[in-house]
Amino acid sequence: MRIGLYPGTFDPLTLGHIDIIRRASGLVDRLVVGVAVNIDKQTLFSIDERAQLMQVQVDKLSRELNVNIIIHKFDNLLIDCAKDIGASVIFRGLRAVSDFEYEFQMVGMNRVLNGSIETVFLMADVNRQAISSKLVKEISRLGGTIDNFVPKEVALLMDKKYKK
Repeated sequence: MRIGLYPGTFDPLTLGHIDIIRRASGLVDRLVVGVAVNIDKQTLFSIDERAQLMQVQVDKLSRELNVNIIIHKFDNLLIDCAKDIGASVIFRGLRAVSDFEYEFQMVGMNRVLNGSIETVFLMADVNRQAISSKLVKEISRLGGTIDNFVPKEVALLMDKKYKK
């Protein structure tokens, strides 16, 4: 069984993330979406909230595409998470050249740590390339509409968070 890992903080989960999940799920027998704790990032949503929001979307995709997608929360090294779940491939989404520069460094480090796990880059759909979690949070915080960038459940929860 080929297991793939698509990791991220998903704060917030965007339609770009869902696009990558949809496409990656067709390349492996099981896709694990790794929802990461990242102490270097100030997240809007807790790890449990992010995992719950992701679960709603993954359940929809699993039914729609008849694929095996599961959620896994993790707070260790990405390469260790991949090993823990038995993944042979890590999927990473790219929006722009600047994403590649960072990801290229990560792949090099991961290959040194465990050369048996491959990394596959998936380019964001052209209609989703401008979406970034950081910009979505800023638009929402400033009262803008984010309906074109995130699932409706995420938009509703973000609206509640910023109206506190």
